[in-house]
Amino acid sequence: MVMLRKILVVVVAIIAIPFVVALFVQKDYSVTRTITIDKPVTEVFDYIKHLKNQDDFSKWALMDPDMVKTYRGTDATVGFVSAWASENPDVGVGEQEIIAIDEGKRIDFELRFISPFEANEPAYMTTATINSNQTKVDWGFSGHFDYPANLMFLFFDFETMIGADLQQGLDTLKVVLEK
Repeated sequence: MVMLRKILVVVVAIIAIPFVVALFVQKDYSVTRTITIDKPVTEVFDYIKHLKNQDDFSKWALMDPDMVKTYRGTDATVGFVSAWASENPDVGVGEQEIIAIDEGKRIDFELRFISPFEANEPAYMTTATINSNQTKVDWGFSGHFDYPANLMFLFFDFETMIGADLQQGLDTLKVVLEK
């Protein structure tokens, strides 16, 4: 009986420890990557504000050439929605909507992931003039994991993983625009 009680205490402790640890683990992350494009800011912004153009530079849009894409509204305007559906679990199903545009400076999106997981996360792209023929572009994304799912931060570096994907997209954007 005493041995059974000790085993039970150990099992309960093993189960409880991750939940206690999760109380002290971050719940939010934010990632921004930057690139300089040798084009005027108006030309760069006019290109990136069209969500359909992400098909030419976003890593996620390029991962599955067979994904089904649908659109609602007028591209490059608030309320436009670009949706995707893919059998590839790294792409999944979701949509992004333009929620704000500060013409020539910033475009804000809401990403709504449906599958393989559900989440609503904000993202944005900004442009800033460096000189008459150079533009600084920032691409940012942030996310949140509720307790106890935030334990994933102990095992996965989301900032590095997502940052690499954003940087790859920006590198491709640079090539596309500087052609």
